[in-house]
Amino acid sequence: MGGPTRLKVIAERLNLSQSTVSRALNDYQDISDKTKQLVRKAADELGYQPNMHARRLALGKSETLGYVMPWQDRQASESFLSELMAGMARALAAYGWDLTVLVPHSFDEELEMFQRIARTRHISGLVVSRTYSDDRRFQVLRDLQIPFVSHGRSNDSNATAWLDVDNELAFAEMTAHLVGLGHRRIAHIAGPEVYNFARQRSDGWRRGIGEAGLDPLSAPLEMTDLSFEGGKAAMRRLLALDVPPTAVCCVSDVVAIGAMQAVREAGLVPGREISLVGYDGLEIGAWIEPPLTTMRQPQQSAGRRLAEMLISLVEGRTQPSDNQELVRASLVRRGTANPPVTDWPESRQAVRQTTRANSGGFDS
Repeated sequence: MGGPTRLKVIAERLNLSQSTVSRALNDYQDISDKTKQLVRKAADELGYQPNMHARRLALGKSETLGYVMPWQDRQASESFLSELMAGMARALAAYGWDLTVLVPHSFDEELEMFQRIARTRHISGLVVSRTYSDDRRFQVLRDLQIPFVSHGRSNDSNATAWLDVDNELAFAEMTAHLVGLGHRRIAHIAGPEVYNFARQRSDGWRRGIGEAGLDPLSAPLEMTDLSFEGGKAAMRRLLALDVPPTAVCCVSDVVAIGAMQAVREAGLVPGREISLVGYDGLEIGAWIEPPLTTMRQPQQSAGRRLAEMLISLVEGRTQPSDNQELVRASLVRRGTANPPVTDWPESRQAVRQTTRANSGGFDS
């Protein structure tokens, strides 16, 4: 509970003016650290909660952070993004800050939002995600002097704040897991390499293939958009090869689920004739049949750290280069990654014929 009544009680207890108590709670520089500590202790004991709107007016800042929703493939990423934002919101609530979600519908609209924030300053800092290998947004935000943290890196991240998953290591470990199960023909369904994470994941797959003593140049690779339909179409192309893979590393869970549908339509069982591993750890993967083996990356904990890093930047306690963290993904073993079956080569021709009939020439 806040308000002038509680301020008066604190002031009377400490024999201070209400103005001094208010300025101490709002961290004004003309109040000594000793007085601030006394006032905060008394406020805690009385259960005082300051009026956040009044506090922001007094300090002249918004205490609101923004999360920029990626405008590409938003529906496919909905589950992951909701978990990420939930972590951010919880962390901000603990500080008394607010979260605003920005929803651009194009790259140009995103840049226009940045310009508007720079003019109005109604948002103190931004979290951006779905980073590009060459991300123009970083320089724009620096020029506009908008504090930001990126969820993911780019080629221009040496002096910026970022939190990222070690995508290359994750896909090297994913590939090593499939090699350990006995697979030697391991394909990769990749995302567009304009995205930095997609390039990193492809590099990790190649690294895993090479570390297993296999030939990366002969390993099948199909690139697709980050959607169910994209995964399905890419898997159809892999099944139509003269020597189809026995296992597939998928750039995301969404792509993997689409690939599983193509496997079923070819008369095969995901996890039996074709092993698949996704990436993200989306909850939906545990509910499909068979449950999807995946590499899980942190979601709520990542959201929390992004918020904490951005607050420290906005408040000037740290510099961007002080806020760079690389975390690991972890393998979640479920039902779609198993040792290769011995009778799979005998049925390849029938599978190719079924796949061609279902795909109508691979236009979908």
